[in-house]
Amino acid sequence: MTGNGDRGGLLSAGGILSIIVGVCQIVAGVLLVLVTVFGMELWQPDLPLLPRLVGLLPVEAGIPLLVAGGVVVVLGIMAIVGGASALKRSSFGMAVTGALCSFLTVNPLGLLALIFVSLSSSEFKAEEV
Repeated sequence: MTGNGDRGGLLSAGGILSIIVGVCQIVAGVLLVLVTVFGMELWQPDLPLLPRLVGLLPVEAGIPLLVAGGVVVVLGIMAIVGGASALKRSSFGMAVTGALCSFLTVNPLGLLALIFVSLSSSEFKAEEV
């Protein structure tokens, strides 16, 4: 007896968590790319007690950080698409892939999304018949 028909709470929670983690991954990946490409500082230069990321990174770390930022952005996009698929109950494979992409950055919310989507696989099978 849920308020939204047959939809299970675990599947909805997994999809929403996957989308939230995906948005955070995209933001983190874009920040990493911006810091690498433009040499931007993440912290205010007026505050001397906060570290500056640019000074901590060697110059040779530019290309791997640029690639890592791009990979994190792609993982975020996949997590959002998978979360939307979980909310629509359209494809179990895509929902699990999105939840896995949200966990690959070792995010505890991504782990919860993966567990919730995996536990609610029966809702996808009920849709197919």
